[in-house]
Parts: sequence; structure tokens; C-alpha cells
Amino acid sequence: MGVRFLQIAVVYFAIGVTLGLYMSMAHDYELKGVHVHINLLGWASFALAGLVYHLFPNTSKNLYAKLHFWSANIGVPLMMIALTVLILNGAEVATIFTAIGGVLVVFSVIMFAINVLMNVRSKN
Repeated sequence: MGVRFLQIAVVYFAIGVTLGLYMSMAHDYELKGVHVHINLLGWASFALAGLVYHLFPNTSKNLYAKLHFWSANIGVPLMMIALTVLILNGAEVATIFTAIGGVLVVFSVIMFAINVLMNVRSKN
């Protein structure tokens, strides 16, 4: 699970940095919220989760880890694509998809928190 999270994290990192470069070159910062969420949720949070799963292998082999991975990796793209459509096109229908993606992300964070609290122990 740790490797999976780290691999997907670098994909989000590349997407976030590329979007940032585009915004800078075009002097168009309309998508800054998307850029920030991709970098914070996709890159930073997923990379940190990957390190936790790698350092504490007992956290990576349970239902919480699977629910964390899949709900996050469905929620983040859904939320970011819908937010992009909402910002660029003003399509109000995208609001519901932004909300669904956000709920999936929150659910994934709760699954991760439960997993860590239940399975990460000191060696002392």
C-alpha cells in the first residue's frame, strides 16, 4: 500500500506542478484552488500516507487501508475535475460532483485516521 500511495502521489505532484507552471505562464490563476488541492491532497497527503504505510506495514493490510486508497483516489479526481468545470464553465451541475468528491476524501481521511490510531504502536 505504501508503494501504491507513493506512486500515485508523484503523478499528482507532476499534475500539480504542471498546472502551476501553466497558470504562471498564462498569468491566469483562476484554477489556483484546483492547483492547491492537487498538491496538498494528491502529492503531500498521499506521499505522507505512503510513508506511514511503508514504515508501519501492519497498517497496509486491512480494510481501512483499501477504503482509504480507493475513496481518496476516486474522490480527489472527481472533486478536482468537477471544480475545474465549475470554475471554467460555471456549470452548477458540477457542484454536486465537487461535493461527492469532497465527501469521499473526508471519508478516506477518517479511514486513514482510524487505521493509524488502531495499528500504529511504539516499539517500547
